[in-house]
Amino acid sequence: MTVVDSGAHPAAVSARESGAGLHTHPRIAAAARAVQARFETRPRVALILGSGLGGLADAMRVDVAIEYGEIPGFPLSTVESHSGRLLCGSLAGRPTVAMQGRFHRYEGYSLQQVTFPVRVLRALGADTLIVSNACGGMRPDWSPGDLMLIADHINLLGDNPLVGPNDEGLGPRFPDMSAPYDEELRQLARRVAVERGLTLREGVYVAVTGPNLETRAEYRFLRAMGADVVGMSTVPEVIVAVHGGFRVLGISVITDQCVPETLEPATLERILAVAARAEPALTAIVTGVVGRL
Repeated sequence: MTVVDSGAHPAAVSARESGAGLHTHPRIAAAARAVQARFETRPRVALILGSGLGGLADAMRVDVAIEYGEIPGFPLSTVESHSGRLLCGSLAGRPTVAMQGRFHRYEGYSLQQVTFPVRVLRALGADTLIVSNACGGMRPDWSPGDLMLIADHINLLGDNPLVGPNDEGLGPRFPDMSAPYDEELRQLARRVAVERGLTLREGVYVAVTGPNLETRAEYRFLRAMGADVVGMSTVPEVIVAVHGGFRVLGISVITDQCVPETLEPATLERILAVAARAEPALTAIVTGVVGRL
């Protein structure tokens, strides 16, 4: 429903071992030190920019851009719409770090590897995480280009990044997920959208493994279980963020309409084009929220 893998990435295969032990403190600390050696400011806000949404970084004042390959333990982006850089600077006057590109289960990474950067963002000092993604909309009254505030999510990835021994220094064994998306941040996003005359839907995001897009029957199933949009990311990062004590805000860009009765083939080019058109509205909301933190 959103992004398509651009093929095997030799560096990713050779440099990214197994997921075992990725969440131990020494590995997190080593990655954080590598970033702090080039950006000493403690960030307050962390951003994860989804497929085709890396241009949100243009609103930042970027002091340092660090390639993921230069940060110990970071996976490498293998999807063509993900730049694979950590941008360090400020947004709306607030110290900010932004992941310009994320990682996915369908790339072959474990969920521990997918979410390792979230641990590092927390270790850098950020306490608010804003995640964005491109997704398929399953409601016939919503259109490509609409923004959706994530109110809740469903994990259908068949795995959880917290599986395995728990490190109490990182978070509790059984983190509460009754409200993973911070209500105060959502209220703030709603206010910003109203003030700027922007339409902001609100609903439930379901994460599936991908990389294929769904069948008509699968869209019916997902819609029947209570999901409004479907994607291949976000949920693992949010689980780890909540586990680590982040306040989380999530915004989806609906890039294709996934209504079984009127379903048409989707292409990456069309998805990215819709994301690009919606990006100014996403930037306006995110910038407005960050400026009021």
